[in-house]
Amino acid sequence: MSKKNLTRDFAGAPLGKESEYKTEYDPALLYPIPRALNREKLLLPDASILPFSGEDIWNAYELSWLNAKGKPEVALATFNVSCESLNIVESKSFKLYLNSFNQTSVESAEVLRSTLQEDLSASFGGEVGVELLPLSTAFNDVALPDPDFVCLDTLDVSISRYQRSPELLTCNEQLVKKKWSSHLLKSNCPVTGQPDWASVYIAYEGREIVPESLLAYIVSYREQQDFHEHCVETIFTDLMTACAPERLTVYARYTRRGGLDINPFRSNYESVYGNWRVIRQ
Repeated sequence: MSKKNLTRDFAGAPLGKESEYKTEYDPALLYPIPRALNREKLLLPDASILPFSGEDIWNAYELSWLNAKGKPEVALATFNVSCESLNIVESKSFKLYLNSFNQTSVESAEVLRSTLQEDLSASFGGEVGVELLPLSTAFNDVALPDPDFVCLDTLDVSISRYQRSPELLTCNEQLVKKKWSSHLLKSNCPVTGQPDWASVYIAYEGREIVPESLLAYIVSYREQQDFHEHCVETIFTDLMTACAPERLTVYARYTRRGGLDINPFRSNYESVYGNWRVIRQ
């Protein structure tokens, strides 16, 4: 899909536009985008049957509201969104929505959590899990990335393609069980062109994917224009098409923008690993 068409389809989104920052509660600020728009491009045999399960983990670092006495409160919020929900929500609209609580009096943190859950579930088109974490304890017990993941980034490879190139992926007939990571995943916002940075974790069982080809393929997203969730689903389907692993997981941890980070997890055999925080987050 061209940037011109994306601009047309998302003409009502606040992304890439000068926006008024409302500081009083307004759920109408949320801007949903159907997941089907991207999944049409994946050319799935049956669009109603996904080849993966998983979720998108959002972390919000700039959530604040007023308590019943007018005193500001702050918290870190996590949102768990199933990949089977009908929509994603455009990230700037999500930020504007959260900012609309800044001068809003809320009876309690539980009332706020319930309000967030109701509004977001309606916008995403599926139930959203919401947790509010005090800053004093947030992430204290969060697991670090599995040490068994081996980083590809030290491989000495020549690279010249910076638009998604699944034809770079090659496999051999050796059956393996591998866990690879890379901090070189970069894509660009399809509306503004701004860079999105991520660390990606790929676990699979099946024919060996040549590591150099996998790294070159990951780097080929460097000028790719797409949303975070779409990139991860495309990586998953490209790997399945090229090498048909029996088991496959793709998990990307994106750096935050506007106080939000988005971390899509897709797998055909595993549950989400957890809400890791890597060094750039």
